[in-house]
Amino acid sequence: MADLKAIEIMLIDDNRQMRAITAAILQAAGCRMIREMGDGAAALQSLHQKGVDLAIVDFNMFPLDGVAFTRLVRNSADSVDPFLPIIMMTGHSAKHRVMEARDAGVTEFVTKPFTPKALLDRIHAVIQNPRPFVRTEGYFGPDRRRRQQPGYAGPLRRASDRESVVYLPE
Repeated sequence: MADLKAIEIMLIDDNRQMRAITAAILQAAGCRMIREMGDGAAALQSLHQKGVDLAIVDFNMFPLDGVAFTRLVRNSADSVDPFLPIIMMTGHSAKHRVMEARDAGVTEFVTKPFTPKALLDRIHAVIQNPRPFVRTEGYFGPDRRRRQQPGYAGPLRRASDRESVVYLPE
């Protein structure tokens, strides 16, 4: 398990009670630097003042939701850290919502209500097993393919793999 004492986490959720519960879980796991924000717009503004190591963001917020926040972090010309690990937490677990978050560049996804173990597993995944970032014509973010198969000799899963996928250093 990674030591969370040295990691600064931005917790973005418009529900004050959900932020309190999540912050309590993080504190019990050893996290001492938690910056709480009530919406994505305030969070972006705060990131420009001082970066963080990880963002945990709710899907549905106003005026800027978690998907829009993620897209701006990943693709905005003035983004402070386009490689920022972002964990989406939401009660919206329908497949199209998960795919929308994934396609925006979310690093991990956890569904509310979640257990402390589920949240901490996602945090440890982004710390201990970071996925490489890729840039294609319509996407920038963590590689959406979960399994890498070194030495794979079969057909390409995507015809454009060789031409358009560029692996970037972290």
